[in-house]
Amino acid sequence: MRGRQLRVRFATHAAALSVRNLSPYVSNELLEEAFSQFGPVERAVVIVDDRGRSTGKGIVEFASKPAARKAFERCTEGVFLLTTTPRPVIVEPLEQLDDEDGLPEKLAQKNPMYQKERETPPRFAQPGSFEFEYSQRWKSLDEMEKQQREQVAKNMKDAKDKLESEMEDAYHEHQANLLRQDLMRRQEELRRMEELHNQEMQKRKEIQLRQEEERRRREEEMMIRQREMEEQMRRQREENYSRMGYMDPRERDMRMGGAATMNMGDPYASAAQKFPPLGGGGGIGYEANPGVGQAAMSGSMMGSDMRPERFGQGGAGPVGGQGPRGMGPGAPAGYGRGREEYEAPNKKPRF
Repeated sequence: MRGRQLRVRFATHAAALSVRNLSPYVSNELLEEAFSQFGPVERAVVIVDDRGRSTGKGIVEFASKPAARKAFERCTEGVFLLTTTPRPVIVEPLEQLDDEDGLPEKLAQKNPMYQKERETPPRFAQPGSFEFEYSQRWKSLDEMEKQQREQVAKNMKDAKDKLESEMEDAYHEHQANLLRQDLMRRQEELRRMEELHNQEMQKRKEIQLRQEEERRRREEEMMIRQREMEEQMRRQREENYSRMGYMDPRERDMRMGGAATMNMGDPYASAAQKFPPLGGGGGIGYEANPGVGQAAMSGSMMGSDMRPERFGQGGAGPVGGQGPRGMGPGAPAGYGRGREEYEAPNKKPRF
């Protein structure tokens, strides 16, 4: 423009970061993928030497300054790891240098110091001169700096190797501790499961014992209730017998047993005495038989009054003087209608 030459060059990238302390196994793709979580990445490069081996340094260029600032702050405050090895990434702002155009003569500042330094042209200092002596001191200082840098680099390398070895041992120990903790946790879970199983079995046993006790108690209550019912029925039956003038068949059998054994030899005679023939004796038959008591007479009369009789109680027996079947000596009249060998359940009298 207006006879001047235009010069165009690439401007410095304001959103670029320098990363170091990278693992040898970090590639360009992994570096870009790792830093893409902070924002869009334009370029990510791992710097290598002339043999293609990683130098542990790299450059990450973001599309915007906020993304670069966020990545710088997050990586500075926290610990950002790229691989399994706990080796954090160190992030710094990229120091960009112009190695293409350099500093031309026309851009140099022409001040008095510039004029003084440019009075003497380039030359080699003569040995033994003032310039040579102090130039040697500058060289000695530079050599000392170089040696110290090498020593520092060596010390740093030894420290890094030692740290890596300790880290490897600590990592194995950490894994062993994790395995032991996992084993202890599983043992604790197994013990707790066994305790729960034992408690469950104990509860089941207690439930079974309670059920058995409840069943036994119900059986005992049922037996007691059954006995009470039987006792109540027996008492009621006795009361009914005593109220109606009847006698319990068992008690009657027991009482009849002794009299039957006494008159077993002549049943007809006893029957004849008890029930005289129709033609003789006179009277109804109670006065003629002194063995019949007053209770039998009252019972016979009560029975005859309450219900009709099939047979007469005096001389109305069969011909031959034998009484009704089942009536032995000493038994009250009208009580022997049933068979002695058949013991039917006690029926309620019919009125």
